[in-house]
Amino acid sequence: MDFLLEIGTEELPARFVTPAIAQFEELGESALRSNRIAFKRLATFATPRRLALYVWEIGKQQADLVEEVKGPSRKAAFDEQGHPTRAAEGFARSQGVPVTELVVQMTSGGEYVFAKKRLTGRETKQVLAELIPGLIGSLSFPKPMRWGDREIKFARPIRWFVCLLGQDVVDFEFGQLHPDRLTYGIRNFSRSPVVLARPADYFKKLSRVGVIVEQTQRRQLIWQQAQDAAAAVGGKVLPNESLLEEVANLVEYPTLICGSFDPRFLKLPPEVVITPMQDHQRYFPVWSEGGQLLPRFLAFANGPVNPDLVRSGNEKVLRARLYDAEFFYQEDIKSPLADKVERLREIVFLEGLGTIYDKAQRIQLLTHYLGNALKLTAKQRQDAERAALLAKADLVTSMVYEFPELQGVMGAAYAAVDKEKNEVCQAIREHYQPRFAGDEPPAGNPGALLAIADKIDSLVGCFALKLEPTSSQDPYALRRQALGICHIVMAHRFNFSMQRLIEQAYQGFGQYRLQASLDDVAGHLEEFFRARLRNLFMDQGYSYDLVEAALGSSSDRIIAADKRLQALKAQRHTPEFEALMTAYTRAANLARHATISRIDQALFVEDGERSLYQTWSRIKKEITRLAQRDQIERALLVAAALLEPMGRFFEEVLVMVDDTAVRANRLALLKDISSTLRLFGDLDKIVR
Repeated sequence: MDFLLEIGTEELPARFVTPAIAQFEELGESALRSNRIAFKRLATFATPRRLALYVWEIGKQQADLVEEVKGPSRKAAFDEQGHPTRAAEGFARSQGVPVTELVVQMTSGGEYVFAKKRLTGRETKQVLAELIPGLIGSLSFPKPMRWGDREIKFARPIRWFVCLLGQDVVDFEFGQLHPDRLTYGIRNFSRSPVVLARPADYFKKLSRVGVIVEQTQRRQLIWQQAQDAAAAVGGKVLPNESLLEEVANLVEYPTLICGSFDPRFLKLPPEVVITPMQDHQRYFPVWSEGGQLLPRFLAFANGPVNPDLVRSGNEKVLRARLYDAEFFYQEDIKSPLADKVERLREIVFLEGLGTIYDKAQRIQLLTHYLGNALKLTAKQRQDAERAALLAKADLVTSMVYEFPELQGVMGAAYAAVDKEKNEVCQAIREHYQPRFAGDEPPAGNPGALLAIADKIDSLVGCFALKLEPTSSQDPYALRRQALGICHIVMAHRFNFSMQRLIEQAYQGFGQYRLQASLDDVAGHLEEFFRARLRNLFMDQGYSYDLVEAALGSSSDRIIAADKRLQALKAQRHTPEFEALMTAYTRAANLARHATISRIDQALFVEDGERSLYQTWSRIKKEITRLAQRDQIERALLVAAALLEPMGRFFEEVLVMVDDTAVRANRLALLKDISSTLRLFGDLDKIVR
């Protein structure tokens, strides 16, 4: 016996569909398991007009529940002759079981009596009728809506329910609606309801009226049709998972539409043509095998439409958008990009932090600072600073005003028209990267510098105005920008002090009335970056304790933290590191009692402490030098020389002797060793 629950709605926004599928499955499985209803398999499906939960081989009734309730202690429940006391009788009566059925069990607190209660499972149909309204009401959406005079909220108005358990309708009420065995096909193409005798009819009968319920099947059909159609005109379709998912969530039965546009528009930058196609019309661009954009597009309509009529309409809409884009482009290139920089004074960056022009000046100074700090070539520094000056100028262009997603892209295109260097154009194009999770960081050094400068300026400015993200809101995308800096630094292996960069950025806001001091901003941002690095490293597969150890000593230089982490992971399970950790732990525990830092050789009494001091004096400078150069693994190998003398020290030397001077001297030695070894990281965080 199978079970089907379908929620029929008005058309759902495409971006709601995929999260709703996962949420519906999780809530449905949880509801069945918590109510002890057995099933073989469960899955959820969705189209723009329906959400469906399908359960295979569901149990006819709940499993029985045996519950043990703890009562009084055995001594309180039974007298010396073993007869039940009033306490036992009262407990049994409260649990609805005979006193003779109470059992004695041993617990961690001694012997207690327990009542075993058996709850007989109810019929699944009855349980489902009770839990389904709560299940539907638990589904959440980014922007739910109410309709009519109803108090319920859902993504879009609900128009029908199908709820079948085998051949029976499971009745319930939600929003004044009751379920039936009637579902519906594609709007305007299938007017008569589809009658379902049992859940197994669902997929087959909807398919007959043109509805492909399984979203994966729609995706595969769309992708295959797009590839075949592109190949037929000598082209190809590039993978675009987000577009493919969105189109699959917009149609119940995809009908391919092959369209074209005037080749004259191919003179525009490719992104100018692609953006209206993909982002506005949800078309797939077609590319030649050589990577050139072709004057073709592929669209998908919903249901058995007239392809010629729909193609003509789509071509007309795209033609109008491309004419607009062509006009904007021609108007924008009438003046050089550099001439547009002054107009940035008209755009406010953030209330209290000046204009975009002011931001451009600040990031130019930050780019200059970073270039010097990283000792880049003079050419790279010049290219980065030139790009910083021009990077925001496209914000005042007509093209970016119409298509904001092209910021940076159009700046690079207009810079190329103005014969700016290729490196400058590339940096302008890349400085918003990475734009989203999985996006590539800037490839060139100038673009990487500019991207870091742009992002740190926004971070410091927002933190200085106390506009920090909360657990649920991040309106200025500060987490994404901080993570973007981490990815850029890791990709380019840039080794610089974040603290000093933050100080430089804060100084750029000197003319404004800030709400937080430099110390507060630096402290909060340090922890903010530490949290981003923690997640980044753990996503790379590092264990939590090693990540905490690598970040614990300092996260000021991201690359240094990364190198510490790599070294600790490489050495963690070696015998030498295990022995070193044991010796470090003993030394660090004792060193907490140290009252002085100066070590006096004249106070050494035992050969063990003399031997340890001699070895330590010989290798300390080398360990410090290597650690400061981030050569942690080599420093750990040098530190292995401590193993034998430290082992001898702890065997032969009593640290906490009565002589206060000798004791203090020995503790000072252990303090010096343990504090230096912390250059490898916060070793106390490592779980052994």
